[in-house]
Amino acid sequence: MKANNVYKHESRQSAIKQTIGSVEWQDLRHLTRRQIVYNVILPYPFLLLSWWFASQSWYVLACGASYLFFAAAFRQAHDGYHHSLGTGKHVTTTLLLLLSVLLLTSLHSIRATHMEHHRNPLGDSDVEGGLAKLPWWQALLGGVTYRLAIYRQGLRLSRQRNQRIIWLEFGLIALFIMVTLICMGLTLFDVSAIILSAQVLMYHLFIMMLANASVGIIAVWGVHHDCDETIARTERNPVINVLTFNLLYHVEHHLFPAVPSNHLPELAKRLDRAAPHLTKHHVLPNQVAVMNAIDKRWKNIKKVSCNSKDENECPIRRHFV
Repeated sequence: MKANNVYKHESRQSAIKQTIGSVEWQDLRHLTRRQIVYNVILPYPFLLLSWWFASQSWYVLACGASYLFFAAAFRQAHDGYHHSLGTGKHVTTTLLLLLSVLLLTSLHSIRATHMEHHRNPLGDSDVEGGLAKLPWWQALLGGVTYRLAIYRQGLRLSRQRNQRIIWLEFGLIALFIMVTLICMGLTLFDVSAIILSAQVLMYHLFIMMLANASVGIIAVWGVHHDCDETIARTERNPVINVLTFNLLYHVEHHLFPAVPSNHLPELAKRLDRAAPHLTKHHVLPNQVAVMNAIDKRWKNIKKVSCNSKDENECPIRRHFV
């Protein structure tokens, strides 16, 4: 079975490579200095804004800002995995360490499993893409166990240096949680600065845990489910792409992982012209897809209803008819 899956994967990859061979993309690897600065600072204004909203107890606005921070940080980390931020190796490592603490997840362990995800997308060894093979409700409920599986495989796939960084990230995350709990305990002294700090830290801790638990259904199942031929889905809604910082140009990313997120919209245009069959599956269904799904569901209901009537019909009457 595994040999058969490997053969199918290699055949699919070979066919896709032949199809996209005519797409120009090397020029899209270049980043200007302004784009590099943008990539580096992108998540942090949203983080500070979410903390300020939380300090004012404006939690609805804080959640909106936290979403933007999480999505922007996810993009920064993702480009960091592929060395496409435009920064050097040491700066990229430092950014991943910082984001690991702020996102409360070990990004170097995710990086190791993400590289395996690209080597064998949706294959037997792809733990990251495993949720895409499940029904949506199982992918939603499996968010926490999925993250633990990522950590285990990330440690297993990593070399000794990367393992040390992963354990450092775990230690820094534990320290952040400990500081938050200490601040919560110190609120008994009724010092306004401590109470405010505890309020912000507890909010951030809760919202990041919730966001991490939802990554599987959004960033894995949402972009990979039912994609045997094209590997991944993509998105063409400009508003959605702005709000997700180009993260949903996912089939483009899988086909050209060295292209920074800054240039994925341009890459999508080129791919649409050269190989439109590879970009036909979208993350968010359009009106036609919704209507087709409703029509298919209605026909299935009618079919089941008719079969049920046939089974309950008198066998003698059925015979004479």
